[in-house]
Amino acid sequence: MKAPDIDPAIPPVLDGFGPLAPGYKLILSDVWGVVHNGEAAYPPACAALKTARENGATVILISNAPRPGVVVAKQIARWGVPADCYDTIVASGDVARTEMEARPGAKIFHLGPARDLPNYDGLPNPMVGEDECDLVVVTGPFNDEVEGPDDYREMFARLRKRDVLMLCANPDIVVERGDKLIWCAGALAQVYEELGGKVIYAGKPHAPIYDLAFLTARKLRGSAVAKNEVLAIGDGARTDLKGAALQGIDCLFITGGIHAEDFSEEKNRAGEIFAEQAAWPIGMMHRLRW
Repeated sequence: MKAPDIDPAIPPVLDGFGPLAPGYKLILSDVWGVVHNGEAAYPPACAALKTARENGATVILISNAPRPGVVVAKQIARWGVPADCYDTIVASGDVARTEMEARPGAKIFHLGPARDLPNYDGLPNPMVGEDECDLVVVTGPFNDEVEGPDDYREMFARLRKRDVLMLCANPDIVVERGDKLIWCAGALAQVYEELGGKVIYAGKPHAPIYDLAFLTARKLRGSAVAKNEVLAIGDGARTDLKGAALQGIDCLFITGGIHAEDFSEEKNRAGEIFAEQAAWPIGMMHRLRW
């Protein structure tokens, strides 16, 4: 459902999701920055998605979290996101597990916080150190409170020298955690690519996570949903917005997330942000609400 006669460089600012919602049977909503901030839920956003479900839409939370969707569900429940505002969760971690399963016996070096180690449970891949690995799986910095991408340049130079393949289990560059922005695996993967390394990306904006989301939606609804009846909601220009554009689906852009400063009255970089991705949403909201 395309908004008519609108300059694509200046999408309309919407007061609420309600008038837009009836045109969509499937909603693919981002998680961090849309339904919560990494510490607490946004109740109006959760209520909006719940209302959309009550009106017949299927709501799939589609996240670049490096953990499987079932793990993400437990995590966001602790932050107050109610289970009745979505049908299921498809996460980058689900796609990453599929990639590892396709490489049985590949020796894996985990780069990321210890909390992500359960992601590898049940996989046919031995866990090894940096010097022995065939595949480095990145879920983020070891300590995302104090480390950033540049802290890993020396390690990545060593891995690149051995032509080790990298699997980026979270293509996000940064994510909200309360009132802070935290470096994610995508920022580390960019450094590895700068050094000439090869990277496979498991999440948005790349196709595999959308393929899994559409397959999941078909199973839930009993039939496929046409692309013009699918709406993506997200706060990331290079992930949510670009991913939606590559899939040929509409996007509602949330400006109060990781790009909040860019959309402030002082900067107002809306047109520039969208032009950088060659992708434009059908509308913008500061925070999702009905």
